[in-house]
Amino acid sequence: MSDLASPPAGGFDRRLTPATERVAHESLRGRIERPAYTAGRHARLSAALADLCRAPDGARDRQVNFGADLTVIDESGGWAFVQAHADGYCGWLRADALGPDDAPITHRLASPATHLYPEPNMKLREIGSLSLGARLSLVEFRDGFARLATGGWVPAQHVSDRPAPDPAEIALSLIGTPYLWGGNSRFGIDCSGLAQAALGACGVACPGDSDMQRDAFAPVEGQIRRNDLLFWPGHVALALDGAQMIHATAWRMSVIIEPIAAAIARIDAAEQGPFLGARRPSLVPDAAFP
Repeated sequence: MSDLASPPAGGFDRRLTPATERVAHESLRGRIERPAYTAGRHARLSAALADLCRAPDGARDRQVNFGADLTVIDESGGWAFVQAHADGYCGWLRADALGPDDAPITHRLASPATHLYPEPNMKLREIGSLSLGARLSLVEFRDGFARLATGGWVPAQHVSDRPAPDPAEIALSLIGTPYLWGGNSRFGIDCSGLAQAALGACGVACPGDSDMQRDAFAPVEGQIRRNDLLFWPGHVALALDGAQMIHATAWRMSVIIEPIAAAIARIDAAEQGPFLGARRPSLVPDAAFP
């Protein structure tokens, strides 16, 4: 079992490099030296949620949600090293969390979370839970529920085949979600996970970590406005307007609303600054949806 090797002289980012110490993706042939290369195999996350770890059973970097499309690069001891199609993030997850990717994705979960039922009946005991952004292959609608190709029913009110119009509104739906380092779900989320979830629900491609997010979007010229991303070293928030922001913060271990000026002063006082300015994502959907 092995983690990614240290980035070589070429400057590869460990988080975005589909290579372990023994296998690299075919696209890296001639750019990174490994004993073997592979085209990988496609798979889809069949678990409700999975940690992307730095090594098998190692520290969590990020998470992937139900229905995420993945390329499997390497496998070892019940673990699989994968690259997520949505943002390119790489890591190890439990191999038993993977399933086939042959059913077409038709919808996404548009509510903060939902329950999965064995039949279209809310009075039955639930058989699982799913989180915002889960990608669903729905094959039937009946009695206010939708049936997944993989089994189980979710409330039809909780699914959509269209991108949402406003990332800030999505972020507001996650108020009170507990803070979780590397989290990407209603059950626990961090600052960059919140930004990615909010933009992703609107069909806007967004990297997984705050440093990548700062590099991905254009600097703001002039006044901060709704849906701008606000950055500090290792931290990101989403502007609700020119004065208020929403973020997942370890300061309160939750998703909260905070005045922008107060946050800048508080973070400076804690010597965790400085404020690095704002970036403005284009809100024209550019990611595959659903």
